[in-house]
Amino acid sequence: MKTSIKQELAQHIIDKINDGVIDNSNKDDWHYHCFNVDYYIVYHSVALEWLKSHDVDAFEAIDIVREYEVDNFGEMNTSINPEAIVNMLVYIWGEELIYSVDACTVEQLETAMQEIVN
Repeated sequence: MKTSIKQELAQHIIDKINDGVIDNSNKDDWHYHCFNVDYYIVYHSVALEWLKSHDVDAFEAIDIVREYEVDNFGEMNTSINPEAIVNMLVYIWGEELIYSVDACTVEQLETAMQEIVN
């Protein structure tokens, strides 16, 4: 995951903490509440711009999603369109980011995300 994406997703997690969406009572569902309840990107044009702004090749993005889904679900289910692919990428990388810090409390998670953003 590129640094720019990592920083953007870390800020998204901080925003969810500040909005009260995730807290210590829903620790097991932090990833779900941050990256699965709502779309991260809406509109194909915005998704294409997101890929471009982070210098992510569309075919590379599709391959990351395909590999993740085949490994975890046995087949690829995500539609191949910019919006669906970017949202699934954010889901995958958001999961990677949250579980990489091994935080036990939302305060620890916030501190770890602040370190990434800064």
